[in-house]
Amino acid sequence: MAELQLDARRRIELRGRRFPRPAATRVITVANQKGGVGKTTTTVNLAAALAQAGLNVLVLDNDPQGNASTALGIDHRAGTPSIYEVLVDGAPIEEAVQESPDVPNLWCLPATIDLSGAEIELVSMVARETRLRNALDRYLEWRAAQGLEPIDYVFVDCPPSLGLLTVNAFVVAREVLIPIQCEYYALEGLSQLLKSIQLIQAHLNPDLHVSTILLTMYDARTNLAQQVAEEVRTHFPDRTLRTTVPRSVRISEAPSYGQTVMTYDAGSSGALAYLEAAREIAERGAATSDGTADGTDGVASAAVAADAVSHATEARPHADQHESTAEADSAVHQQTYGEPVMAAHQEDQ
Repeated sequence: MAELQLDARRRIELRGRRFPRPAATRVITVANQKGGVGKTTTTVNLAAALAQAGLNVLVLDNDPQGNASTALGIDHRAGTPSIYEVLVDGAPIEEAVQESPDVPNLWCLPATIDLSGAEIELVSMVARETRLRNALDRYLEWRAAQGLEPIDYVFVDCPPSLGLLTVNAFVVAREVLIPIQCEYYALEGLSQLLKSIQLIQAHLNPDLHVSTILLTMYDARTNLAQQVAEEVRTHFPDRTLRTTVPRSVRISEAPSYGQTVMTYDAGSSGALAYLEAAREIAERGAATSDGTADGTDGVASAAVAADAVSHATEARPHADQHESTAEADSAVHQQTYGEPVMAAHQEDQ
């Protein structure tokens, strides 16, 4: 019942709402070297939500899997002009970018299978870490020269690794958005990711900072999800969005239709959660129009906090063992008598 009330409130508050434009283009890399935490899903759905709210958004699909291109309905078969040509051959972005067929004002620079070999080819190239940043700067200048509306948001989707593709994504960006799955394993690599960002900040991109943390695949019915969310909010209070993205069948189904959940089922709990998260990001950007960064000390302290989160969450399940066992026994008892029909109903939502 609480979830239904929350969804109803979000529908009323967010329907047809226009989000504020940032003072300058915000370039946000969505990164986490842990796979399966919702990087691509977060990238495409936040981008679609912001575009639906009247903003101009560009997605750079920097993952050889090309899943972001698939979700946006963008052609990325072998031979299609893509981010590979931009990185390796120095092709201009405007020759490869495509507009999403489902969402106006949303463009994507697709990834093809060729990108899987780009890391090896980039090793011997001059200025290999800054190739994507230089290409994006030229593209934004080209749009201005053509009299086109400026891009408000650029989202960069990353592979689940810390290779040269991810380094390029960190160098092109000013901000990092970290999606964190509400499970323990997703926290283990957080401190290493923040230390990597600290190195990039020190040597390649001093403007880089972690601006946003989004909790994904949140299931309020489990103790672990609540514990992870509590620990992350305790150690990263200013960076963590109030909105959490729930586990949702609709979010998982949407890419198989070449869509984001924003167009596949705009009234679902997952779509409403991403729309509210996009509003938070837009309002934060409008409030800090100068794009103030955390600084090296800020990222370093975040890395220390990430270690604390990981250790705290590792310790807490032992303290809650008896409570969890009791809840599990209760759940088994309920299932035996066929009571928890609501759980299946919520999954369908």
